[in-house]
Amino acid sequence: MDYLQQPQAIEDKSFVIIGDIIRDMRPDYRFASPLHEAIIKRVIHTTADFDWLDILWFSPEALARLTAALRSGCTLYTDTTMALSGINKTLLAQYGGEVKCYISDPRVVRKAKEEGITRSMAAVDLALGEAGEKVFVFGNAPTALFRLLERNAQVSGVVGVPVGFVGAAESKEALTQSSLPAIAALGRKGGSNVAAAIINAFLYEMRRGQ
Repeated sequence: MDYLQQPQAIEDKSFVIIGDIIRDMRPDYRFASPLHEAIIKRVIHTTADFDWLDILWFSPEALARLTAALRSGCTLYTDTTMALSGINKTLLAQYGGEVKCYISDPRVVRKAKEEGITRSMAAVDLALGEAGEKVFVFGNAPTALFRLLERNAQVSGVVGVPVGFVGAAESKEALTQSSLPAIAALGRKGGSNVAAAIINAFLYEMRRGQ
């Protein structure tokens, strides 16, 4: 059986197919910028779902602020180890950045139990107590996103794409009403894979522009 085996060739062909499908399905669709296009197409590549053309929301300053934060070596805080695993940490480190997930940290486990809150909420509290420039990357836990908004913290950016049926859509709607530089998934869709794909799209575009 003849089939592509080289990873980069597979990815390149996938993006060509994605572009062809968009032109066929939505001939009048226009991306707001090359970076918008790169992010949305990478999420489609990750999910095989073209709804992302319409449901990925960007605040006015999101792309500029998140790019600046990543270039300056910020710390990313994820709500799941899956999101952490999916982010290209080698490329992130080239800009002096790192990614952390505190969901299983003993301090978080203890605080969540003592206060009767989710570990995701406790992890946000722990992250906010640390010094340095921060970007939060949420793909699974609406309670984490709600907690961040409750704290009214001025962070460098938020990728808010929790998936689910309880609080997911509401938490992301609340994010769109905040003043934070943010990218959000409207409605129920999202996921840790989507969150990681968004960050990776930034990193790959930054590398391409060097």
